[in-house]
Amino acid sequence: MCVINYVKRSTAFKISFFCARQHNCHASLLVFRCLRYFSTGNLRNIGISAHIDCGKTTLTERILFYTGKIKQIHEVRGSDGVGAKMDSMELERERGITIQSAATFCSWKLNDETPIKDKDLTDGEPAGYNINIIDTPGHVDFTVEVERALKVLDGAIMLVCAVSGVQSQTLTVDRQMKRYEVPRLIFINKLDRDGADPLRSIEAVKKRLGINAVLLQIPIGLESKFCGVVDLITQRAYTFKGNWGEQVQVIDVPYDLKEQVIEHRNNLILSLADLDDDIANLYLDNKEIPIHLLYKVLRKCTIDRKISPVLMGSAKGNIGVQPLLDAVCRYLPSPLEIPQKAFIEDGSEIQLQCSDRLPFVGYAFKVLESVSNMGQLTFIRVYQGQLRQGMSLLINDGMGKRQSVKKLYKMHSNEVINEENAASGDIVAVSGLFCNSGMTLTDGRVKCSLGSMHIPELVVSFSIKTPNFQDLDKFSKAINRFQKEDPTFRVHTDPESKETIISGMGELHLSIYIERMRREYGIELKTGRPQVNFREAITKRVDYNYTHKIQSGGAGQYAKIIGYFEPIEDDPNDFMDVQFKSLLIGNDVPPNYVPAIQKGFMECAKKGLLCEKPLVNTRFVVSDGASHEVDSSEYSFKQAAIGAFKNFYLKGDPVILEPIMNVEALVPAEFQSATISLLTRKKGVITNTVRNGETIAIHANVALKDMFGFITDLRSATQGQGEFSMEFYQYQEMTQ
Repeated sequence: MCVINYVKRSTAFKISFFCARQHNCHASLLVFRCLRYFSTGNLRNIGISAHIDCGKTTLTERILFYTGKIKQIHEVRGSDGVGAKMDSMELERERGITIQSAATFCSWKLNDETPIKDKDLTDGEPAGYNINIIDTPGHVDFTVEVERALKVLDGAIMLVCAVSGVQSQTLTVDRQMKRYEVPRLIFINKLDRDGADPLRSIEAVKKRLGINAVLLQIPIGLESKFCGVVDLITQRAYTFKGNWGEQVQVIDVPYDLKEQVIEHRNNLILSLADLDDDIANLYLDNKEIPIHLLYKVLRKCTIDRKISPVLMGSAKGNIGVQPLLDAVCRYLPSPLEIPQKAFIEDGSEIQLQCSDRLPFVGYAFKVLESVSNMGQLTFIRVYQGQLRQGMSLLINDGMGKRQSVKKLYKMHSNEVINEENAASGDIVAVSGLFCNSGMTLTDGRVKCSLGSMHIPELVVSFSIKTPNFQDLDKFSKAINRFQKEDPTFRVHTDPESKETIISGMGELHLSIYIERMRREYGIELKTGRPQVNFREAITKRVDYNYTHKIQSGGAGQYAKIIGYFEPIEDDPNDFMDVQFKSLLIGNDVPPNYVPAIQKGFMECAKKGLLCEKPLVNTRFVVSDGASHEVDSSEYSFKQAAIGAFKNFYLKGDPVILEPIMNVEALVPAEFQSATISLLTRKKGVITNTVRNGETIAIHANVALKDMFGFITDLRSATQGQGEFSMEFYQYQEMTQ
């Protein structure tokens, strides 16, 4: 039974909450609906990321249920006709995968069993927290959804399967979290599955991801006997009862686990002693280490990304989710604790402050066409100041025009909840703005940019057309909408065949958009075979000296440029770039003509001379030249650059590059040899094999052109029991 008392304090509520050794989410529904307005220090902006089918959406569904945000749990694949709350798209429910990231929010109050005593966090009281959650896709084809979520989040939960351990997309998610410096918790999921081995999965995390993963729990039982967890800090055991695991019962540590608890708790303390002098001194003096000190150090080290706390459970089995929510509140940072830099017009950095009293600065990280005739919805992270309904904003798109926020909403999957304003640190959606994702928004009192997000390389293209002339208008609207919503979906017209070409992250990515056009716009479509996005690059430096000269009786055209083309070898991270550099000294080539030279080279870089594919890993350098007072112009110097490219590019011994994919095939152990043989026939290079129980994970690098239709071959070789995933690895010279 729960006894709930709350007293209004202006816009916040003081909650006194006692629960007889259990959380009861339904009894606390009213309270958590009142927790909408808390201080920014009690706000958590988190994402949930993992390999495909690791249980991200299932976990989010349980979080929403235990926090009282939804009243009933529905499963991912929608077998009951409803489906998980965060999978609002029909295709997501049919296929059982997340295609678009979805945002929601909820509130949670820490377990009273072990209240935090750090005055800076909670004034000594068990506290209520607001949590903004972004549930992201696991399939590599939709990885841009993870990119833009992590760009604006303060913390994350990374799921790892207790059976399969670290998988290919786990590696991708790890790189993304490191790129955006996001503190994380690790949740080892599916401990109720046959073959579950959480300690093996943790070792894989440490070795393959290079993470200082610190164990905070051990399981009570495994596989079909898994029923709870033991907290190593409090040395209490938790089991989960009720129809949906909503009743958290605190029991004594089972006798057969006591030695393991002592051993793992000692390892935890030793790990923290290496990072904190207070714990080290208490440990060396053989003194008891207070629980609140362990919490404090764990929190600091997590935020500093020196450790990643590890918890465990089974989201689908309704075990371990409530302690994970406690950990989100205890260890992950608030917006106040994550510094955010911005760049002003002269390129220097400024430090934004998470305060409602300062000029507004926000970041548009996602745009979506509303399903309720509200126009475009723009998802915004508020970094500084307040965002209010009706507010006039400047968008750093170079146009300098103001746009007004028509409506402001909190998002609960595909539902909108009207709000008047958003505080600093919050995540909201607005209507009335027309901008692209990746743009910085301000109220005009400060002009700055929060930078762009990383956009992965596109590797697959289809030709696409509608045979019905009357569908052309709808087709145009569809591709324009999807290009705006998804920066990894691009469309162009082939100049020779005049075909419309769509490009994206993979076959699944493009097939989803094709199906959405059919369903959402009623368009009949025909598609061509998948095409690989090849690239060109020079392999050696080549010097050029080119003069563009035309005399026609009147004013002529004259431009001379001297320089060289070279591969970019300074930084491997620049391999996919095309760069321009001016080494001009003096006024032989007037400075106002340099942009025209750059424009000419960059236009040429869009179509090489080997197979008319875009260039990569190439730097164009201009070091000298000449001009004429009358005959020189921007056009002349642009034509000089184009002429230099056409006459000297092939002397750089260019090669054709093809995308190589990092492939992970999961097969029963008995089919290991057959799968390796299959990958070898595809000219793949086997890089690793990992055994997880009776399943073998085979890793290989294979050219994308050899992977079309691979799933059919794999199922044939494994009697239908094999599955695979792949992600872009690198471009390398194509072999015949």
